[in-house]
Amino acid sequence: MTRHPNQPLSFTLTILAILLTGRVHPFATPHNTRRTLSAAASLKFVTPPPLASTEPATDASSVPPPPLSPSTIPPLSSSKTAILATDDQFIKPLPDKRTYRAITLPNQLTALLVSDPNTDIEAASVHVRAGHFDDPSHRAGLAHFHEHMLFLGTEKYPREEEYEEFLGKNGGMSNAYTDMEDTNYYFNVAPLDHNEEDEEEEESGDDSVSSALSGALDRFAQFFISPLFDESMLERELRAVNSEYLNGRTSDNWRNFQLLKHGSNKEHPFSKFGCGNYNTLTNGGVLATKNDGEESLETTDFGGGSSPREDLIRFWTDKYHAGNLRLCVLGRASLDDLQRTVEKTFGQVRPPPVGFVPNGIIDQIKAGILKVPGDGESHMRDQNGDFLFQTEHMTYSPNVAFGPEQLGLIREVIPLVESRTLKIFSAVPPLDDPVLRESRPFRVLSHLVGHESPGSLHHLLMEEGWINSLSSGTGISSSDFCLINIAITLTPKGMRERDQVLAKTWQWLALIKESVMKDEHGLIEQYHKELKTITDIGFKFREMGDPTDFCSAAAEKLFDYEPPKILLGSAETGDYDAEVARAFLQRITPQNSLIVLTGPELGDEEHESSEVSARDGSWEIEERYGAKYRQVRISNELIEEWNRPPEIDERLRLPGLNEFIPEDLSLRCDDEESLASFDPNVDYRKQHPSLIIDTPKLRMWHKMDRFFRVPKASIRLQLTSPNVYRSPRSITLNRIFQKVLNDDLNSFVYDASLAGCNYRVSCVPGSYRLSVSGYSEKLPHLLDVVTSRIASLIEEMKEGEDAHPALAGTFLKAKENLLRQTKNYIYDSPYETGSYNLRTLLETPVWHVSDYIAEMEGPEAEADPLTMKECAQVAEACLFGRSKTVALCIGNINEKESKDVADVIQHHFLRKRPLLDDETPRFRSLILPTKEEAARIFGPGCDSKVPVIYEALAHSESEENNSVELMMQTASSYDLGYEGLAVQELISSMAYNSAFNQLRTKEQLGYIVSAFAKKITGGGNAFCVLVQSSSTLPPALEESCLRWVEQFRRELEDMPEERVVMEANAVKANLLEKDIKLSEEISSVWSEILSTIPHSEHFKNPEFDRLERFAEILTIGSNDEADSCAPIKTAAELKQRVLQFYDKYFMPASPERRVISSRVYNRKAKDIFEGNVGEPGFISSYDDARKLKQQLSTFPTAPYWS
Repeated sequence: MTRHPNQPLSFTLTILAILLTGRVHPFATPHNTRRTLSAAASLKFVTPPPLASTEPATDASSVPPPPLSPSTIPPLSSSKTAILATDDQFIKPLPDKRTYRAITLPNQLTALLVSDPNTDIEAASVHVRAGHFDDPSHRAGLAHFHEHMLFLGTEKYPREEEYEEFLGKNGGMSNAYTDMEDTNYYFNVAPLDHNEEDEEEEESGDDSVSSALSGALDRFAQFFISPLFDESMLERELRAVNSEYLNGRTSDNWRNFQLLKHGSNKEHPFSKFGCGNYNTLTNGGVLATKNDGEESLETTDFGGGSSPREDLIRFWTDKYHAGNLRLCVLGRASLDDLQRTVEKTFGQVRPPPVGFVPNGIIDQIKAGILKVPGDGESHMRDQNGDFLFQTEHMTYSPNVAFGPEQLGLIREVIPLVESRTLKIFSAVPPLDDPVLRESRPFRVLSHLVGHESPGSLHHLLMEEGWINSLSSGTGISSSDFCLINIAITLTPKGMRERDQVLAKTWQWLALIKESVMKDEHGLIEQYHKELKTITDIGFKFREMGDPTDFCSAAAEKLFDYEPPKILLGSAETGDYDAEVARAFLQRITPQNSLIVLTGPELGDEEHESSEVSARDGSWEIEERYGAKYRQVRISNELIEEWNRPPEIDERLRLPGLNEFIPEDLSLRCDDEESLASFDPNVDYRKQHPSLIIDTPKLRMWHKMDRFFRVPKASIRLQLTSPNVYRSPRSITLNRIFQKVLNDDLNSFVYDASLAGCNYRVSCVPGSYRLSVSGYSEKLPHLLDVVTSRIASLIEEMKEGEDAHPALAGTFLKAKENLLRQTKNYIYDSPYETGSYNLRTLLETPVWHVSDYIAEMEGPEAEADPLTMKECAQVAEACLFGRSKTVALCIGNINEKESKDVADVIQHHFLRKRPLLDDETPRFRSLILPTKEEAARIFGPGCDSKVPVIYEALAHSESEENNSVELMMQTASSYDLGYEGLAVQELISSMAYNSAFNQLRTKEQLGYIVSAFAKKITGGGNAFCVLVQSSSTLPPALEESCLRWVEQFRRELEDMPEERVVMEANAVKANLLEKDIKLSEEISSVWSEILSTIPHSEHFKNPEFDRLERFAEILTIGSNDEADSCAPIKTAAELKQRVLQFYDKYFMPASPERRVISSRVYNRKAKDIFEGNVGEPGFISSYDDARKLKQQLSTFPTAPYWS
C-alpha cells in the first residue's frame, strides 16, 4: 500500500507489529501504485472498529444471485441530500484550513466532503463494514478476493485497465485493503491544472471540480453500482491471491498472526483464514503444475473445484449497499460542487434493505442497541453487579473468540528468523465500548506498563540485560473483543531468564493495580490529566495530513464518530473514572491471558528446565502458514504467584510527572521583531533557508516558519567523517555505539518523547546524523542533554568493562543484537536479496554483510574481539575528530536561537580542524559492461540479451518464491542532466502500469511486479523491472521481462502525443506537489542540503528549486529560450526524446545497452543454480562480484545541477 505517490515504499507482505500496537490491514492489493516498488501491506494504527452486523455471513445456496445492474436499484427513500454537519460545526486543529461538510444522500449513503483549494492531491475513499469475518465457510478469503475483483471492470467501464489508466494519466494511484471486519478502497489524482477539461471526458457541469477528480469518482463509484466479476478473469486473480498467500508463508509476522487465529474459538469468525488461497477460494481446487514444478497457466476448471463467482455476487449484494458504505472526498472544488459531483456519481449506489441499521457505534447508539448513561446516571451492571461492557461478545454471540479454553496458556513458537519475543495477550472489552471510550482507562495503563524512565519495568529489565525493548498496546481489536498486549523482545540471556522476566512483569502489573485500586494521592488521575494535556496540545497543533491517508481514515471514522468530531476522533478524552479503570484492570490476570514465547532455542534441553515452559506439550504445525508451536496450561502455582506476587522488586516504582510538557506555545513569527519584518508581498512558503553560518567547520541553514504556524522546530546535524566507513570493523563499531547510545539516552529523554520532543542519532556510511524535533520550547534543553551525554558516555566506555560493568552489559547486548540482525539478512525475501546483490556489485566502496559478521563471530573475531573501549575510541574519532559538518534549524526558531544552537554544536563536536575537501568520503557507481565489453571480460558464451547474470540461492528451505530484477543502466546523473533525468522519470512513470498489467495481470507471473527508475549511490542511474514469483523460475521470469521491454517500446511508439503530454503533466504534478506540513518541508530541505556533502566546494550550495527545474523540462510550449534547462517545445519533440532515450539505453540492438539480471532461486531449484556456476557471464558469489568490480570503471560524481 502506498502512503504517498512521491514516497515509494519497498513492498512487504509482513504485518510488522500487528501483535504490538494495533490493527493492520493484512490484505492490501497492489493496484495502480505509481512509481513505487509495489504496494505494501499498510501498518495503520487506528481506533478500534465499531460494531459489525450481528447477522452471520451468508453461505452459498441454491438461490441464484441477483443481477448486478442499476435497473435493480430500489426507489430512493428521499429526493434530497441531507446535510449532517456544516463546516462551522467541525472541531478542528488550528492549522487546518480545509472546509468540511457531512451529508447523507437520498440513498442513505453518508459522505464527508472536504474542500482544500490549495491541495495538489485530490483523493477519495470508500470504507465498507465487511471483511474476512464475513467470508462464507466454504470460501475462506472471499472478502479479500472480492476486493481484488472489483478493480477488474464494471458495467459502465468494462475494460479492466480503464480505472488504473485514467488515474495514471492524471498522476494518481489506487489501492485497497481487506481487514477483519472492514474493507477500504481509495485513490488519488494530481491534476496539474484542475480547470482544464479532458476532451475525452463528459462535461461535469461543476465548474470547480477537476476533470481528474470527477472522472475518477465516476469510475470508482461503479465498483459499488455494477461490477462485472467477469468469469474470464477469475482464474488469473485466483492465482494472484494464491501468490500473495505464498509470499506470506515465509514471514514470521504472518505466521504469528495466523497462529493467533488458529488458537481462537473455531466458532468465532476471528479464526477464519482471511487471505485465502487457490484451494480455499475454489472450494477444493488444486493448481495444475508442470513437470519442473512451475504452475501451469492452462485452466483446469478451477483445479477441480468450483467457480467463486456466484458467491462474489452474493457477497457484494449482501454487503455493498449504501447503508454499509462510508465515503470521503477531498478536492480543490467548493463544497457545493463536490456535493453535486458526489450526488451524480454515488447517487446510484443501492439503498440499504428496509430496516437496516448501519453497523457503526454511533448508529447502534441511535438505534437503541447500545445504551450510553446520561449525566448523573451510573454505569450499567449485570445481574452479579459487575460492569456491563455492552459490546463485549455481542456481535457474534454466543461465540467468544478467546474464552477460558483459549486463555490461561503458555505457547512456544519456533521462528523462521532468529528472534526472541515474549508477549502477554489479555482479553478485554472493545476499547470503543461506550463505558470505555469516555475515560479511556487503557491509555493510562499502557502508558505506565510501557514507561521507560528509571524505576520502570523497562528500565529494570534493560539494566539486567534481559530485553531489547518493551511496549504495550492493542494487539487485536474487533467489534466484540480486544486483545491488549505487552510485547517484549528478549536477549539470549533474557530467554534463559524468562521466569524472572515474567515474574518482574507481573510484579509491575501488581504495583500498577494497587495504585489504581487505592490511588490515595490521586497519582493515577494526575497521569490521566497529563496524557489528556499532551493529547489536547497535539490535536490543537495537528497539521493537515496527506489527502489520501486522510480520506482512507476519515471514511472509516464515519462509522465511529459523529461528523463534527471526525477530526477529533480518539483525541477526545473525558475525565478520569476510577471505577471504570478498576473494572478494566481486573481483566488483566494470568488466567485471562495468553503468553506466547518465540525463540529458536525453545525445545533445547537447557531451556526445558524453565518454569515458564510448554515442554509438556507436543509440537504441532499450523496448517496455513506452517508455524511450529506447542502449548500447555499455566500451572495453578504460577497463576497464584503472578496474581499475588509474594514481593515486589524494590527497584520498581511508578514514574514522576512529566516535566517536558510544553507551556510556551507562542510563535516566533508573531514576535514584535518578526512582525515588523513581515512583507505581505513575499510568499514565505516558497522562501528557501538562508545560510547563516559558513565556516570551514560548519555550514548552517536557517528558516523561521511563517506559513505552517505551529510551535514546533527541528534541528538537524550531519558530521561527515572518513573514519565511519573506513573498514567493516569501523562501521560495525559505530553501529554498536549507536545502539548503546540509544539504550542509554532513553532513560534521560523518554519523558521528552512522550511530550512531543524527539531525538535521533544514527550512523550511516560516511557520517553520523543527529536530530532533535518537536515543540520548540524544550528543544534547546533536549539538544544539550543529548550532546552532553554522547561525550560523557564515550568517556565512561573508554574507562573499560571493570569500571562500568552495567555499561559493559549494554555493549555486549548491542553487539549481540547487531549480529542477530545482520545474520537475519539471509532470510530477506528473494527480491530483496536480488536488489542487495546488485547494490554490492555496483557501488564502491561497499562492505558485504559477510564482512560484518566476520567482525562479530568466528575465529578471527575470537582472536581479535570488539571491545567497549575500542568502540568508544572509534566513535570519538568520528564524532569529535575532524569532520565536514552541515546543520539546519527550521520551524519555530529565530536566527539568534539558531546561532545559539551552532554554539552548542561547535562546543561539543567541532574542536579540531575541518576535513580537507579531498578527505571527504565519496562513493562511486560502477558502469556495467555492454555485451561487447562483457564478451572481453568473460570470454565467448555470454548471453547476448543479458550478458551479466548475478545468481543466488534462497537460504530458507521453506522459501517458495523466486525473483528476477532486470536492471538496464542508463548513465550518470551528470551526463543525463536535468533533461535526461526528467525523461527517465517520465518513462518509468508510464512503464509501471504497462509492466503490472502484462506481467502480473495477464501473465500471472507473481504478486510482486514493478518497473521503476533506480538511483545508484555514486551518481549512477538505471531502469529496473522486478518480479517475484512462486510459480515461475528465474530464467522464464527474465524472458518475460525482456519481452515486455520490447513490447513497451511498441506501446510508446503507438501512444498518441497528447497522451505522452498527459503523462508528463502527471509527473510534473507530482514533482510540484507542495509540502502539506512542516515535517515534510523539513525533510525536503534537509535532503537538498545533504546532497551537497559528497561534492567539492564548487558545488556546495543546495539546489532548493531542483524539482521546479525538473518540472519545467516537462512543461510543453515554454518560450523562455534563456533558460539553461532548454525546455522541450512540442508534444512531438517530447515523444521523440522519450523514444530516443528508450532506444539508446533499453533496446537490445543498442550498442550502449548495459543490462544485468539478478536472479534468486528457491531451494527446489538448487540444481539449476549450481549448474550455472562458472558459466560465462554468471556471477554466483560475492567473490565473483569482487573479481568483476576490478574490471569496471566508474561514473563521474559531479552533480547534474553543475
